[in-house]
Amino acid sequence: MRRRTAVTAVVAGALLLLASAAGFYTVSVDRQATAQQQAAPAPVDPLGTAIEAAQQRLAEVPGDFETWAQLGSAYVEEARITADPSYYDKAEGALQKSLDLRPEANDGALIGQGALANARHDFAAARGAADRALEINPYSATAWGVLVDARTQLGDYPGATEALRRMLELQPGIASFTRASYDAELHGDLANARSALEQALDTAQGDSDQAYCRTYLGALAFATGDLDEAMSQYTAGLKAAPGEPTLLLGQARVRAARGDSDAAITNFQAVVDARPLPENFIEYGEYLESLGRHDAAQQQFALVDTVRRLFAAGGVTDDLSAALFAADHGDPATAVAAAQAEYGRRQNIDAQDALAWALHSAGRDAEALPLAQQATSIGGRNALFLYHRGAIEAALGDTGGARATLTEALDTNPHFSPLHAPRAEELLSSLGGRR
Repeated sequence: MRRRTAVTAVVAGALLLLASAAGFYTVSVDRQATAQQQAAPAPVDPLGTAIEAAQQRLAEVPGDFETWAQLGSAYVEEARITADPSYYDKAEGALQKSLDLRPEANDGALIGQGALANARHDFAAARGAADRALEINPYSATAWGVLVDARTQLGDYPGATEALRRMLELQPGIASFTRASYDAELHGDLANARSALEQALDTAQGDSDQAYCRTYLGALAFATGDLDEAMSQYTAGLKAAPGEPTLLLGQARVRAARGDSDAAITNFQAVVDARPLPENFIEYGEYLESLGRHDAAQQQFALVDTVRRLFAAGGVTDDLSAALFAADHGDPATAVAAAQAEYGRRQNIDAQDALAWALHSAGRDAEALPLAQQATSIGGRNALFLYHRGAIEAALGDTGGARATLTEALDTNPHFSPLHAPRAEELLSSLGGRR
């Protein structure tokens, strides 16, 4: 199972504002001269072109509150693509300008604020902004999408499913189908998760859409240990969007699982060069660590705090990955503090797992176990979460439970982590092997 965050769009996640961005492109381009459109070649960077068009529009008509809102939403998307958190401050300024110009009935700016709050991991604020936008316009599929993401990250899974139902009714398409896939995956319904992604792919209208769908189809296949299908999806995606970092990251994982270390390292390096995100440096460093290349791993880990500070300056809170990193690298006090801070803001399965693992790293396994059980309780099979729970059960002397849980983790995806999968195998063997 893939972990979605608003920053990485795994989300959270996901978490492209496809409907909003598409509308932004349309509005911006339509405001240029028709003859100029027909004469010009297709832009290499449509988002950048749209941002420039909006800026020109606002220079001429600074009171255009709709374009300010569209510009703010586009800046959120630009931050995702470039991994440059300075765009979050730009987005905040543009969205606030829109609201200053039109304080009432401005659902576009509220949707943008919700998307920005999701990207900064302020999910309660995102939920509030989406709710206010929907009070103005209950037929906005984009607002329902922002609410789906916020409720999911806050652990309100029934509420997220209900918001998703409304989004699908209003606008079936890539943005809603990919969210439907994640919702199904979270609840262990892999057949519907894949079906939703295939529907999304069927509606794709350009190379970037196809690449986006292939990214998630590959991630879903990898999460179930199907390396051939995962590589097929990533390769097809890269034909549509050469050099796309999320697809290169997927290829890196498959190549690492297959033992093709040189190619995996090449992929990982390309990913961190293109998207210098803390989680990418951590994953690359842990892969290098699994190969015994400890000095090279430390070089990647040394960049994590620097990049995290840059994102913090842009308003992004990232206690979740900080907790897991500290727990995995011998700093239990930091791990527990960060995990407790994250859990205080949201009680979803990611936060439950992180706090459980942090408590385990501090030797507090009796406190950790209920959280690890909650993190694996809603139906999905996340191999990393299961490994964490199995290790906690083993530490508490529940050999039978640990063997069953670790077996399930490795059956789900024997390649879930180049660092932790071998540890899961070793721990399981020490307990008497598979059940």
